[in-house]
Amino acid sequence: MNTTPSHYTLPSHTKLEALGEQHLGIVRLVKSRIIRKDAEKIAETARQIKNTSPDVKVSLICTRNICSKSIRLLEEEGIGIEFREE
Repeated sequence: MNTTPSHYTLPSHTKLEALGEQHLGIVRLVKSRIIRKDAEKIAETARQIKNTSPDVKVSLICTRNICSKSIRLLEEEGIGIEFREE
């Protein structure tokens, strides 16, 4: 699984992690809360990945400080959420 952001035409500061065969994670381990505006950017990143590789499953890797509206938006977009500690 290719984890190079440029392969998916993403900015170089985007962190990607292989979670398995055909499964990519967008890493967002930040201390501040992930709000809906952040979730919209994450969803756009996931769409870019799926445009390049339609069969890839995309998940968000983050800490537990994410608002419920963000979780709902990501679920609607088909993006899984995996929680980690910093």
